[in-house]
Amino acid sequence: RNCKRKEKVFGYPISIFFIVVNEFCERFSYYGMRAVLVLYFTYFLRWDDDLATSIYHTFVALCYLTPILGAIVADSWLGKFKTIIYLSIVYAIGQVAMAVSAIHDITDTDGDGIPNNMSFHVALSMVGLFLIALGTGGIKPCVAAFGGDQFSDHQDKQRRTFFSVFYLCINGGSLLSTIITPILRAQECGIKSKESCYSLAFGVPAALMVVALLVFIVGSGMYYKDEPQGNIMLDVCKCIGFAIKNRFRHRSTRYPKRQHWMDWAEEKYDKLLIAQIKMVLKVLFLYIPLPMFWTLFDQKGSRWTLQATTMDGNFGALVIQPDQMQTVNPILILTLVPIMDIFIYPLIQKCGLNFTPLKRMTVGMFLAAIAFVCAALVQIEIDKSLPIFPSTTQSQLKLLNMGNNSVTVRLPGNDPQELPATTVCHLTINTYFIFFTDDLTAKPKRGNNAVRFVNGMNTVVNVSTTSVYFGLIEPLYYSNYSLIKSGEHTFTLWSDTQKCDFTMKFRFGSAYTFIINSNLFSDCLKSITPIQDIQPNSVSMALQIPQYFFITAGEVMFSVTGLEFSYSQAPSNMKAVLQAGWLLTVAIGNFIVLIVAELAKLSKQWTEFVLFASLLVAVCFIFSIMAHFYTYMDPAEIEAQFKKKGDDDEDDKSKRQRAEVEMVKRCSVNSHKEDDKQTRI
Repeated sequence: RNCKRKEKVFGYPISIFFIVVNEFCERFSYYGMRAVLVLYFTYFLRWDDDLATSIYHTFVALCYLTPILGAIVADSWLGKFKTIIYLSIVYAIGQVAMAVSAIHDITDTDGDGIPNNMSFHVALSMVGLFLIALGTGGIKPCVAAFGGDQFSDHQDKQRRTFFSVFYLCINGGSLLSTIITPILRAQECGIKSKESCYSLAFGVPAALMVVALLVFIVGSGMYYKDEPQGNIMLDVCKCIGFAIKNRFRHRSTRYPKRQHWMDWAEEKYDKLLIAQIKMVLKVLFLYIPLPMFWTLFDQKGSRWTLQATTMDGNFGALVIQPDQMQTVNPILILTLVPIMDIFIYPLIQKCGLNFTPLKRMTVGMFLAAIAFVCAALVQIEIDKSLPIFPSTTQSQLKLLNMGNNSVTVRLPGNDPQELPATTVCHLTINTYFIFFTDDLTAKPKRGNNAVRFVNGMNTVVNVSTTSVYFGLIEPLYYSNYSLIKSGEHTFTLWSDTQKCDFTMKFRFGSAYTFIINSNLFSDCLKSITPIQDIQPNSVSMALQIPQYFFITAGEVMFSVTGLEFSYSQAPSNMKAVLQAGWLLTVAIGNFIVLIVAELAKLSKQWTEFVLFASLLVAVCFIFSIMAHFYTYMDPAEIEAQFKKKGDDDEDDKSKRQRAEVEMVKRCSVNSHKEDDKQTRI
């Protein structure tokens, strides 16, 4: 054991530096890919918000189910080192598959930027996500434990420091990736047409995963590699299964009842193991309401990101992408954890309040519910700024006055409407007919701006920018809407040898119709009249900061405290079982999201946020009642009692055995004496 740990730097085994770098790269890879995933579903695969949300949370749920499989494989079959190597290869293949699935040029035969064979991209991305879920989940329980194995028994201080740095790398990788990958996604790339570069946003995390694998392999010769010792989860499951089967077999009333249903396993299993399982089951019972917290928490990567796409990310000198708002979470975690530990909790203790771990978790759940109330209020403000489109029984009529004088418009069933010169009039009329026109039926997606031109001249006009060509516009006709990004754009208009330029700055999510007047080339700026069809996003993304603050504060009080409580209440050899149970609550929470997204079908997004907040408040109330009746345990003391009882039983057994031996000896001596006596006679 010690021969593998001779090479040290500053008292630490060299091998742990490879493990730390590996973890940073792997977390960058995972969180970077996940940051842009829901937008990839929505804008590349063209799924609606509900389907994108459902698939996103299905993927996250699988990522938290597969750690159980990874732990069993590592402890019972391959060992931690081989499990990390093999599943990291699977992980890297999955990331590469995601990057390839996001290359639109592969099936974009007509060059319009939209894949013509969407089934290919969907199938490849689903295979990639499954491999990623298998890889990231499978190595999750192995890497930290493998790092801890590198330290000798007397290096407790170094081991604690390693785990602190290890979790710092997790948050560091998460923070950097959620900043960088949205920037990469916002770039434009492609051979036939330029589109959002999801292939680059997935490609960089794929490259980091390959780097993580290579770094881990380089340190192979320096690792201490423990042999598989068997998985305690399998023993626990077998013991519980036997107890249930034995209880069912003796369900008749003629068999005496036992104090606990697990006591029916005493015929086959050790009493200490049964007592340990009882302690674990007591904690797992408290886990039943917990998935609802994760139902709300993980929506910051789906619903909240989609909410940000309808908001204004302009912070003055800084422009924030919708998927970059997730960086607020790791920033607040790194800030709030020390504040809570150093100031808040000691202050509460000085006030004489008994702020137990279960009370902290209850408060954390309540804070998460407040976060969703904040999200609902933000959504109401967003809805106020959205344009009102005709219903299914209505049509919208747009009248454009290209003349120099105002006109009065009279339509049956509508009041007279004054239409000034070079303006557009919007009228909504009741009808049961559908008119197909080239007009917008929704606000532009991804914060882009929709622009079109109306030619009021007697000659054809060409219009273009550096990124978009609007085409040749016939006299008294209009171009199709084209999407351009936020920022400043210069438009070039030309006809034969005449040419003019004009510049305009755009925000997020607006739509404009530019009217070209007849005297265009004599005075370019005054001859182009912009008409705002849809106003830009007016609600700032800064309004999402309160909901991120409350959800992160809830995470610190709920998640960190929950793990600490679980470990303090579990036997020393049952930590892995509780870890598996904790990860299972995360998976179930994500499944609840997709069930609600598919079944609720609420017309307003803010009502869905209120629904989730209400459900969590109800669950929070139930959990507080369960916590009130919970009795805290000292697993070490309970185990010691069973071990002492076992030792006493062993001593009694030894005494009985010694007494039996002495009796045999005496009988043997007496027998010999009797034989000697008979011989002398």
